Amino acid sequence: MAFGIQRAELKSWKKAVSDGEIAFLTHYWLDERFPGSKTVTKAGCANIDKLVEWGKQYGLKPEWIDMRNDYPHFDLFGNDERRILENEGFIDQLERFGLRTKA
Repeated sequence: MAFGIQRAELKSWKKAVSDGEIAFLTHYWLDERFPGSKTVTKAGCANIDKLVEWGKQYGLKPEWIDMRNDYPHFDLFGNDERRILENEGFIDQLERFGLRTKA
């Protein structure tokens, strides 16, 4: 179950993904399969080759791409989510969702 985002954020993410950009969408999310994770970040791009190449720098495997609903994306959780958001400069998302580690 996804929550904690506004419709405009989702629409903006979908447009960026459709336009072939690497786009990020973080939201609260509860799933029994992932205990301990309260958020997920979707890193998406309609250009699969571009998404695969982007993912390689973070050790993400092409078979991990979720191909549902015309918005291909990696689902990022836990330490990978924090590391990638920080590296990509999304400090605001880390703070908004309480993911920033104490330095």
